[in-house]
Amino acid sequence: MEARSADRYVTVKGVAERDVEADLAVWTLQFTSGGNDLSQVQRVVSANIERTLTFLERYGIPPEDVSVAGVRVVDAAANPYQQGPVVNRYAMTQTIVIRSEQPRVVEEASQNVGDLVEAGVVFISGQEYGPGGPTYLFRALNDIKPEMIAEATARAREAAAEFASDSGSRLGGIRRANQGVFQILPRDPTPGVAESNRIEKTVRIVATVEYLLRD
Repeated sequence: MEARSADRYVTVKGVAERDVEADLAVWTLQFTSGGNDLSQVQRVVSANIERTLTFLERYGIPPEDVSVAGVRVVDAAANPYQQGPVVNRYAMTQTIVIRSEQPRVVEEASQNVGDLVEAGVVFISGQEYGPGGPTYLFRALNDIKPEMIAEATARAREAAAEFASDSGSRLGGIRRANQGVFQILPRDPTPGVAESNRIEKTVRIVATVEYLLRD
């Protein structure tokens, strides 16, 4: 809170927060295999994907929630910069994306991917560079925006009214207002864990308002 005596106004902040849960989970899985027989390499990748689809169904994720994002094949023999003997001529990477409106179901599956590892499935969970695992999104921000803005503004006015009373002034109209920016934060901040990797989130907004002061 900041008061300006010359201009006779006070600057106050009002905070509003809501605890929410993600309503969408997006989980990327990449399957890689290498060898000198391209057909065999493809069979290995396809078999690993089939095992994964069975695993996902076991945890309540249906095939319609899974899509193929892309396939990449690298031929080391076609690389003009390749030096020395080629151990595995072909390397194939196929990516699938799980998109589900049941984040808790995806969370449970992701916590049990050790079952796939034990079955010999080689994969990368999540983006290639990052903490890994599913990404959890909250899409209903627009539904709670008006109520939160009103709450933050009301709290700013309460703080301004209290200041005016303590200073022997009367609270006037709004001189200037800044709604602020909505932030989506992890509900329980943990070092190294991003908001996008948590289902539980906190939505926060800080409104900054300047009120005129009257004698």
